[in-house]
Amino acid sequence: MASEPGAYSRHMTTTDDARHTAVEVRGARQNNLKDVDLDVPRDSIVAFTGVSGSGKSSLAFGTLYAESQRRYLESVAPYARRLIDQAGVPDVDSIEGLPPAVALQQQRGGGNARSTVASVTTLSNLVRMMYSRTGWYPPGQPMLYAEDFSSNTVQGACPTCHGIGRVYEVTEEQMVPDPSLTIRERAIASWPPAWQGQNLRDILVSMGYDVDIPWRRLPKKQRDWILFTEERPTVPVYAGLTPAQTKRAIKKDLEPSYQGTFVGARRYVLDTFASTKSAIVKRRVSQFVTSAVCPTCHGKQLKVESLSVTFEGFDIAEFAALPLAQVADIARRVIADDRVPVEGTSGEALDDASRARARKARVDAGGASHDAAPDVRRTSNISAEKQAAAGRLCAELLERLQPMIDLGLGYLSMGRTTPTLSGGELQRLRLATQLSSKLFGVVYVLDEPSAGLHPRDLEALLGILRGLKQRGNSVFVVEHSIPVVKEADWLVDIGPGAGEQGGRVLFSGEPSGLADVEESVTRRYLFAPPTPVSRRPREPHGWLRFADVSRNNLHEVKVQFPLGCLTAVTGISGSGKSSLVSQAVPTLVEAALGRSTTVELEDGDDDVDLLLTGDQGSVHGHVEGGREGLGGLRRVVAIDQKPIGRTPRSNVATYTGLFDHVRKLYAATPEARRRHYKAGRFSFNVAAGRCPTCEGEGSVMVELLFLPSIYSPCPTCHGTRFKESTLEITWHDRNIADVLAMSVDEAHEFFADETEIERSLHVLRDVGLGYLRLGQPAPELSGGEAQRVKLASELQRAHRGDALYVLDEPTAGLHSADSDRLMAHLQGLVDAGNTVVMVELDMRMVAQADHVIDLGPGAGDDGGRIVATGTPGEVAADADSLTAAYLRDVLAGRS
Repeated sequence: MASEPGAYSRHMTTTDDARHTAVEVRGARQNNLKDVDLDVPRDSIVAFTGVSGSGKSSLAFGTLYAESQRRYLESVAPYARRLIDQAGVPDVDSIEGLPPAVALQQQRGGGNARSTVASVTTLSNLVRMMYSRTGWYPPGQPMLYAEDFSSNTVQGACPTCHGIGRVYEVTEEQMVPDPSLTIRERAIASWPPAWQGQNLRDILVSMGYDVDIPWRRLPKKQRDWILFTEERPTVPVYAGLTPAQTKRAIKKDLEPSYQGTFVGARRYVLDTFASTKSAIVKRRVSQFVTSAVCPTCHGKQLKVESLSVTFEGFDIAEFAALPLAQVADIARRVIADDRVPVEGTSGEALDDASRARARKARVDAGGASHDAAPDVRRTSNISAEKQAAAGRLCAELLERLQPMIDLGLGYLSMGRTTPTLSGGELQRLRLATQLSSKLFGVVYVLDEPSAGLHPRDLEALLGILRGLKQRGNSVFVVEHSIPVVKEADWLVDIGPGAGEQGGRVLFSGEPSGLADVEESVTRRYLFAPPTPVSRRPREPHGWLRFADVSRNNLHEVKVQFPLGCLTAVTGISGSGKSSLVSQAVPTLVEAALGRSTTVELEDGDDDVDLLLTGDQGSVHGHVEGGREGLGGLRRVVAIDQKPIGRTPRSNVATYTGLFDHVRKLYAATPEARRRHYKAGRFSFNVAAGRCPTCEGEGSVMVELLFLPSIYSPCPTCHGTRFKESTLEITWHDRNIADVLAMSVDEAHEFFADETEIERSLHVLRDVGLGYLRLGQPAPELSGGEAQRVKLASELQRAHRGDALYVLDEPTAGLHSADSDRLMAHLQGLVDAGNTVVMVELDMRMVAQADHVIDLGPGAGDDGGRIVATGTPGEVAADADSLTAAYLRDVLAGRS
């Protein structure tokens, strides 16, 4: 039976001594939390569990971490406080016994393409010092400082490319693809569309240029000035007048429409590409820019003097291109030899294969293939000071690298940019970095650290969590992985459902006690005895075959997927799963369909620098048989856990399209028709109907300078987002703001007779999102919720059985109950005749697939190959597969 409110308190003693070893929360109401009171022990591993949307993150991050950060910031100088991204003030009565907290949340790779593995782990500082103090310098070159080895400093950056590694140019052929057009006919394709482009054309008219003759007939001097000038003249503009009328107006010194400032076409492209915050605009202007490897640094980003310094025969760029595991091997060798690697005339050449691999990595990244490092020699003719420094720095380097390698990240290189990392990889890097900090007495708040980990690497993760605890820290993990939850000292289960049906503490105590809480969904998965999987795999109705697939560490791979089946692709982190499934497969299928594919970006999604890496990681290969080899596939659908929008203006109703039907419904009411209101009137993105004070946001930000900014309901619309006149229109006594405030379940009943709206609401309920509000802003959705909204949007379409669905770790961030629900829908897609291919590491899900492809055997250069394929039973029996043993246990009902 369910435990009564407050039952968790019986697991804690209430003596004064206990109060000093517990974190006491009273009256937590953040998001959906319902006045939660909670005591959890310090110096322990505490797991927060519950279905997706139950309130786990609201308690762990939104309450505990946010309050800890708030208290810390009170001790920070006011000026410095303004520079820190603050979590906000949690809605809680009191928290006692809370130590300082460090939060490691799941998030996509950072948006700055200059941010790398080395910089986020602080390895870069150590490596730069190592090259500065112990590197081999060419004869006669003075010693360089650590800053000279950073491409982000003036001292170290290549003067030609300014530390980017590539140079950019904009040519006339790119900007004017059709010289037979006139300027008025938009011959200058690189100019902005709409009014801004018209403005530039009008300015040219005012300046006396002929905009009505073909571009090619303009004098070259005029063409060059229009395209390449750096001047920015300001002239009067007479909008709407012909060139002749404009000429007369200027001669008569008539009042112009406005003063316009001209900018050359090339300068507009480069300035826009560098400064725009809109990924859509960046994508548009990027087509007019040519990038090439910098001829001075050959893509290595540093000045020549810095690249002339070597360590173990590698310049610092080549060293950063090595896998972390190989860097650790070099460090061990230097420590063991206790002498500095230098160039000399005697000794033995070291590790030519390693240097070749580093050069290849630079070539793959767009660098040159020249031999930057000569053969490495060792000699004992070095100073004792350098010997000591090299040994000390390498020992420190190895100490920082080992936790990363233990967490299965040895395949990454220090130079790998953070936008290319998964959320799980980035979090594990930060987790490993924390071990090196040797802090004690703090709370580490972790967001599903097991995400993206192969079962083989779970023990290493648990070892790190135990290590943090043994150092005198508290570890609070929001976690769904049953093996990780079982290792916790204390368990807090939130629920029983999601949204309004959640937000209560069902249990708080030692994990074994949850067995008595019948209301808990987690209980069933933690204690129910596993049962053997006896599902019979489907027979394919054909095969989708790929040949010569190359992407990242995949090299000319030949692979096939059964059509009309569900395929799970497994393998350890870095084995090439995402490269194959999320990147190569969609690109090559689209190519076979005769469509080009580009990186899809949303405004604000700045995590891909379109030109910085050139051709790095491009997809090669083909579908055997071309279009005929697709077996009737006509669509590729990617369903991931990326946000459905970056701003509160995107929400569940707008993303699924049901809000379009709702707005039309309101526009069709008699009163709306009498007032001539169109459907746009009922959108908070259109000025006509939205509140002018908050511009449809529903809230206004109050800047408190040294404290976190707060948001309060708009004083005009009181959070409804709309004008009062818009809200006067009702349908069944509810206005448009009332509809957005409804949950999916409430709206399903309210719109029961509206077929188009009801269909969308039905599938949202079907995927377990009945608790979400229709107007719930996109940033408030978890990754799992966003993924299910996308799935619901796809499920509401008419299925013709002609789609390939591609998913990358669809169960990451989902409770086991939500994973089962998601899997049921994926099986339904296959039953409808579609093909589903997913990257998956949860062996419970893999066991339910029709076909399994296991990649490996290792990560990075040691991966990228197909180790085993077949039904789950066939792969489980493969002796070469690292996945086999874990899959075998699930199939046999042993885990």
